[in-house]
Amino acid sequence: MSGRLVLAVDGGNSKTDVAVVSEDGRVLAEARAGAFAPQRDGVAAAVDVVSAAVAALAGGGGRFDQVSACLAGADLPEEEEALAREFAARGLGADVMVRNDTFALLRAGASAPWGVAVVCGAGINAVGVSPGGAVARFPALGRISGDWGGGLDLGEEVLWHAVRAEDGRGVPTVLAGLVTAHFGTASVTEVVLALHTGRLDDGRLHELAPGVFAAAATGDAVAAALVRRQAEEVALMAEVCLRRLGLLGTPAEVVLGGGLLTARDPLLTSLLEGEFALRMPLAVPVVAEEPPVLGAALLGLDRLGAPEAAGDRLRSHYRHSALPDPPGAAKAVF
Repeated sequence: MSGRLVLAVDGGNSKTDVAVVSEDGRVLAEARAGAFAPQRDGVAAAVDVVSAAVAALAGGGGRFDQVSACLAGADLPEEEEALAREFAARGLGADVMVRNDTFALLRAGASAPWGVAVVCGAGINAVGVSPGGAVARFPALGRISGDWGGGLDLGEEVLWHAVRAEDGRGVPTVLAGLVTAHFGTASVTEVVLALHTGRLDDGRLHELAPGVFAAAATGDAVAAALVRRQAEEVALMAEVCLRRLGLLGTPAEVVLGGGLLTARDPLLTSLLEGEFALRMPLAVPVVAEEPPVLGAALLGLDRLGAPEAAGDRLRSHYRHSALPDPPGAAKAVF
C-alpha cells in the first residue's frame, strides 16, 4: 500500500519538475514540464503548467494528501498565498503548502531541515531556517530590494564595462570582445542599440555570465572584480541569514545552488572559501547535488509526519536518477 501521497512541485524559471511520492518515500511517478513564471504569465497560467504535468502522470488527474510546491516567483507571502489558492482551486490536494524555491534547495541540500541556502543562477536569493523553525528571507525583487548577482546582473555589468571600454570612458577589458563575439556584432554599440530598439531581448544578457569567469581566469582585472563582487554578495546573504537567526556562533550548513555556484568555477570557489572563513568560520558550505524537487518532496513528507527512513529512501532515488527534459523544451543557460 502506498498510504498517503505527496505531490511535490519544483517550479523554476526554465523548467518545472513534479513528483508523486508515497508516505514511505517511494517515487511513484515524475515528469518535467515547461517554465513556471507567474510574474510573466500570471498565476493561473503558471499553475496550468503543473496541472498539465499532473494530468499526464495520473492519467487525467488526481487528488493528493499533501501538495508541496516550491516555486520561483513566490517571493512574498501574498504571492505564496495567491499561488496556494490557485492550487487549492484546482482540487489537487487536501493540504496545499506553497513556498519560495529557495526552501526546496535548503531541504534538498542540507542534512537536517534547518540551515541556510543561497541560490545564484539567473538571479540571487537566500533563505535561512533555524532549528526551532524561525525563518530569515529577503524580498528578492532585484535591485529595488537591494539585490545584486546572478546571470542577469553579471550580464548587465559586462555590457556596461564593455561599452565604456569601447568608447574610452572605461579601462580596457576583454569583456568588450566577449560581447561582440557572443552576439556577432562589429561593436558593442551595435548590441546596445539592438537592446534599445527591441531587436535583442535584454533577457539574453545572462548568456554573457559564463564568459566573465573565463575572462577572469585570463587575468582581466574588470572580470576578476565582478567575480569577486559575486562571491561577496553570496557570502553576505548567507551571513545575514545566519546572524538574523542567531546561528553565526553555531556550526550550520550553507547550501549553495543555482548554475553559477554549482558550476564550481575555481576562482569563485576560492573567493567564497575566503569570504566564509572571514565572515562565518563555523559555517559549512555544501554545493547542492540533488534536484530541488527532492526538497519539495521532503518538505511534504515532513508535513505528513513521515518517518526518517522515508526521507532516506527518497534521497536514494534522486542520487541515482535524473528527470528528462520535455519534448521540444528550450534549454536555459541557468
